[in-house]
Amino acid sequence: MPKFQLNRRRFLTAATLGASTVALSGCDAFDFLADRDNGVRNVLEGSNGLTYRVQRMLAGRDSLAQEFTEADIRQPQRPNGITAPDDSVYKSLHSGDFADWRLEVTGLVEKPLSLTRQQLMNMPSRTQITRHDCVEGWSCIAKWTGVPMALVLDAAVVKPNAGYVVFHCLDTIERSLSGEVKYYGSIDLVDARHPQTILAYGMNGMPLPVENGAPLRVRVERQLGYKMPKYIHKIELVDGFGAMGLGKGGYWEDRGYDWYGGI
Repeated sequence: MPKFQLNRRRFLTAATLGASTVALSGCDAFDFLADRDNGVRNVLEGSNGLTYRVQRMLAGRDSLAQEFTEADIRQPQRPNGITAPDDSVYKSLHSGDFADWRLEVTGLVEKPLSLTRQQLMNMPSRTQITRHDCVEGWSCIAKWTGVPMALVLDAAVVKPNAGYVVFHCLDTIERSLSGEVKYYGSIDLVDARHPQTILAYGMNGMPLPVENGAPLRVRVERQLGYKMPKYIHKIELVDGFGAMGLGKGGYWEDRGYDWYGGI
């Protein structure tokens, strides 16, 4: 590991948020950024491209996040955000042990897929013990098991003009008079094809618990926790984010978080 390591979370905290004396939360509403002209928001958004380029340069495309041993797992994986979706569709799927759940793979692919959980579990799997770093400042080590996302993308045959993977989720993150907003997020194909990026259906040797994202969540081990959506039901390959939300590539990104949450 290089002697100098860019700690993105520490850098952003000291350079921008410390000056504003406002604490960020990856799991609660970003109320102080409700005004899209807010100065803190503008600083965060302006730093995003620089952070992405610098970390890609320092870490490279294929560098691995640190992996641990089972002796390092000292507590249950801490849940965050929504931990028990009250959406009717999710509740129905959960009551049937997700037998009717499907992972749809759509968008810029040659062969759209509709996969059951069992079909995913029948594919080659990867198990890794890694540390989950939350933007709130806490970390937790757990063992994750799932199918490498690269295998799913290969089965769907991604079209050359695709650049990003969007994860659509079953949990409603926001309700208002204008309607419901489902959680969503995205990564680029570099991270999607990284060997440690998996679609996880197991945790610590057991089926993935509801509070941690059952039936399926993504693990993107080189990024912060908000880049790892839970309760996934659809993966969409796209060439941009203009038609989604506020065009920033994710629910929290629409509210001021960086699109690239590297650590």
